Amino acid sequence: MKILKAILKYLMAVFYVAAGAGHFFKPGMYVEIVPPYIPYPMVMVLISGAAEALLGVLVLFRKTQRLAAWGIIALLVAVFPANLHMALHPEAFSDIPLWGLYGRLPFQVLFILWAYWYSRPEHKPDRP
Repeated sequence: MKILKAILKYLMAVFYVAAGAGHFFKPGMYVEIVPPYIPYPMVMVLISGAAEALLGVLVLFRKTQRLAAWGIIALLVAVFPANLHMALHPEAFSDIPLWGLYGRLPFQVLFILWAYWYSRPEHKPDRP
């Protein structure tokens, strides 16, 4: 289990760093999904991209892993309205099938649980 957890941590890091970088390479794509009631969509896209990439790096280190995991959880909660907005307004995202728009929502819960796995302190056995 320890090896699986380590592998999944590196996978998580790559996932968040790549997703965060995407906010800078294709910001327009992300701006389109920001709900209209969120001010300064480009600024929000850049901030969330930087946070995603930074948290992806910080989850790799023992000293920052817990903080990064909680940061990822907070970020996922913060961006959930964008995913919900997409599902509720499929006409604005016609290039994505309806099942894809709604399918994203449960994945948010799975991603939160994945991050939560790294938010808890490692239990080290007592030494005699």
